[in-house]
Amino acid sequence: MMQRLTYWLAGALVAFSGAGASAQDTARNETQGTQDNPVVVELFTSQGCSSCPAADAVLSELGAMDDVIPLALHVDYWDYIGWADSFADTAFTKRQKGYARASGRRSIYTPQMMIGGTHDVIGSRPMKVMDAIDKASNVPPKARLSLERNGDMLVIRAEPLETLPATNVQMVRYKPQAKVDILDGENAGRNVTYTHIAHDWRMLGLWDGAEPLELRIAVEGSDPIVVMLQGEDYGPMFAAARLR
Repeated sequence: MMQRLTYWLAGALVAFSGAGASAQDTARNETQGTQDNPVVVELFTSQGCSSCPAADAVLSELGAMDDVIPLALHVDYWDYIGWADSFADTAFTKRQKGYARASGRRSIYTPQMMIGGTHDVIGSRPMKVMDAIDKASNVPPKARLSLERNGDMLVIRAEPLETLPATNVQMVRYKPQAKVDILDGENAGRNVTYTHIAHDWRMLGLWDGAEPLELRIAVEGSDPIVVMLQGEDYGPMFAAARLR
């Protein structure tokens, strides 16, 4: 199954990035923390969910796409069914519930992907995932966003490209990869490699988009940094950037 998944996504990568940047452009963009309209993919997952490893594998494959920012948000509501997720964060469960309220749903599930803040997809269905990424990538960014790191200081700059509603400025770090031996619960006996493991999610403030924005945030460690501009009340992503 993994080989079929990798083959399919490899083909999708060519189609999605057909006009992609050169290797030199990609290296420069990653150094400066700028990308051309990247799509943020949030996977709500859990180590205790038997349906989740397939979606975790999809998310890992998405990491090969320069114009996608994948994030694994491990939720905690599976922790009471035999196995406590070592990456779970109550804040991620709250975020998933926020998306549900915003779309009028009464329930949440794993593995769920939210793509671009608007598209709800079962994370283990790669064709549906790629279709949603394609749709999100065709929505022009509403702001120009760039990141620069100077030592332990992150400089965030944003400039509106059109009139913006109130916009949440958010930052998250992610651990690139970790292997977990799961000893109990639905995945007991499995060794799973997780990628793009979100942590340290911060709300930096609310931007009215009327004037250019510049923020300076103290950061520590070497984990990649993602900054997102998102509409209030779990609205669409207006822009995103990553610094690896």
